[in-house]
Amino acid sequence: MSDQPSPYGSAPRAQQATRVRISHLKQMKVDGQKWAMLTAYDMYSAAIFEEAGIPVLLVGDSAGNNVYGNENTLSVTVDELIPLVRAVTRSTQRALVIADLPFGAYQASVEQCFNTAVRFMKEAGAHAVKLEGGIEVLPQVEKLASSGIPVMAHIGFTPQLEHQLGGYRVQGRGEDAQRLIDSAKAFEAVGAFAILIEMVPGDVGGAITAAVSIPTVGIGAGNQCDAQVLVWQDMAGLRTGRLPRFVKQYADLRSILHTAARDFAGEVEAGTFPGPEHTF
Repeated sequence: MSDQPSPYGSAPRAQQATRVRISHLKQMKVDGQKWAMLTAYDMYSAAIFEEAGIPVLLVGDSAGNNVYGNENTLSVTVDELIPLVRAVTRSTQRALVIADLPFGAYQASVEQCFNTAVRFMKEAGAHAVKLEGGIEVLPQVEKLASSGIPVMAHIGFTPQLEHQLGGYRVQGRGEDAQRLIDSAKAFEAVGAFAILIEMVPGDVGGAITAAVSIPTVGIGAGNQCDAQVLVWQDMAGLRTGRLPRFVKQYADLRSILHTAARDFAGEVEAGTFPGPEHTF
């Protein structure tokens, strides 16, 4: 065990002021201490999740689905994501905030990737970035890491490639597992500080985690990963319809908001709101 303190320490989490760093996350892997990551896209969710003790927040390109109402993540842009990242970084003091690089903003060249990442760091205050892909994006990851930009790789199912992959399909079955293990090792070698693993068999997620010394973050990759991430609207029950197998809903926020809005409308229609206590 290391003498380096946890970023949240032993005091109540709301009282902690230490910024979570990538060195904390690496040490937590050494110590066998698992941690949680959630998406966040606005000031209120970010502040609440930080107060609850979530050490890492991801401003994902999943904002395309969950904020902007798009069918998938492909159409969200850098200019749409930067204000969301800025809102999250301005609303937190401790959490490590990671910005997703959206589709089309890094694949063309190393230079394009670097320029996009710099925008997120300078304009939005991100602490790190994440990008999807296999070994074809190794040069981009190496450039960012060598330039002082912490970068999380994303392997397995990569939503930005859903059309090429034939939809939302589990990756890494059979002989393909070794490809993912090799990719993870390659990303570690060029300087990635962590690897997100999406929709792979649990044993493959465990094998990748054991093969690298940097933290792994699972989403549909089993419980052997060093950390787990969920989209917060999925986790809190705001989303309706069919959910992915890997989602667990910890609340029914949609019903709570529905009831509150219905009661508000009812009181307005009945003339009972605003009452004397709400009137100047």
